[in-house]
Amino acid sequence: MKISGEFEVSLLPLDAYADGKDGTTLGRMSIDKTFMGELQASSQGEMLTAMTSTKGSAGYVAIEQVTGSLAGKKGSFVLQHFGTMDKGRDRLILEVVPDSASGELSGLSGTMIIKIEDGQHFYELTYALP
Repeated sequence: MKISGEFEVSLLPLDAYADGKDGTTLGRMSIDKTFMGELQASSQGEMLTAMTSTKGSAGYVAIEQVTGSLAGKKGSFVLQHFGTMDKGRDRLILEVVPDSASGELSGLSGTMIIKIEDGQHFYELTYALP
């Protein structure tokens, strides 16, 4: 199944454990999201970032737990992010962590695509339930 909708996101800097060296800046951020559409949910998580000295090249990983309802089924699940930018060309992988779903969403698997258009954030979730 595939659904799509909008989401709002707030990212705030957190104290980082490690400092970057040799032109790399390491960072840590909190993630707070509100999803609208067939995914009526909120999420919280954390992101780790690496900004290089080359314009448009960076990387990030993140984990966020999404809680609410998906197509009317209530529960939660965890999304894992892996993103890179190579001189402005981006690649982003978001997957549901296996066996992370609870409640009526138990057994959920899937992937998410994020698009940003004119400052608005959109998601497309392709998923399966047992």
